[in-house]
Amino acid sequence: MSLQWTAVATFLYAEVFFVLLLCIPFISPKRWNKIFKSRLVQTIALYGNTYFMVAMAILVFLLIDAFREVRKYSVTEKVDLTNNPTAIEHIHMKLFRAQRNEYIAGFALLLCLLLRRLATLLSQQATLMASNEAFKKQAEGASNAAKKYMEENELLQEKLRDAGIDVPEAGKKGPGVQEENKTLKEEVKTLKEELETAKKALQKSDSDVRAMKKQAENLTVEYDRLLEEHSKLLASSDKKSD
Repeated sequence: MSLQWTAVATFLYAEVFFVLLLCIPFISPKRWNKIFKSRLVQTIALYGNTYFMVAMAILVFLLIDAFREVRKYSVTEKVDLTNNPTAIEHIHMKLFRAQRNEYIAGFALLLCLLLRRLATLLSQQATLMASNEAFKKQAEGASNAAKKYMEENELLQEKLRDAGIDVPEAGKKGPGVQEENKTLKEEVKTLKEELETAKKALQKSDSDVRAMKKQAENLTVEYDRLLEEHSKLLASSDKKSD
């Protein structure tokens, strides 16, 4: 394997490792979000988009080159080489290497996109979880404030009645109190609606992350299968050369 394809294969192994790392279930999205927002990762991310585009361009170029090599050595059916077994073996070896390089470049390109998408989804899920908790606390705080206000209002009315001052009965409160109660109720209702919206968005993001994790696991299984086929083809090629 040439130096450039060794570098691409190493890059692919690193991508598989990071995909599996992101799929670990006991590391929460909040923890990943903290890691993504750390000083080291933020420093790398300053030029991350440039690095990503350069890597994508290189992988696309190598994939096109590997595809061209596959087409170049797929001539055994078009050319009669029955009288030259050495040439057949040489062409098969070149074709095998070109197909291997095509798979390596294709999977590296796919996992590069998958890694970026997984990191984005995990960050969005952590943000939604934080927003959900904030909305929940805000709704609970507004509800507790409304209850406390109602209790204080009733206590004040009782004291006024004890002092011999006329106070409207419950349900006949002054317009100011009714408006304030109505405003508080509307506020609580709005916060509950926002909480429900945040929950739905969190569930959608969670399902997206699960789908991406499942796709990553399928890609890893397929890659393992291709590696196994590669080993078998390599072994059979060695036997033929012997």
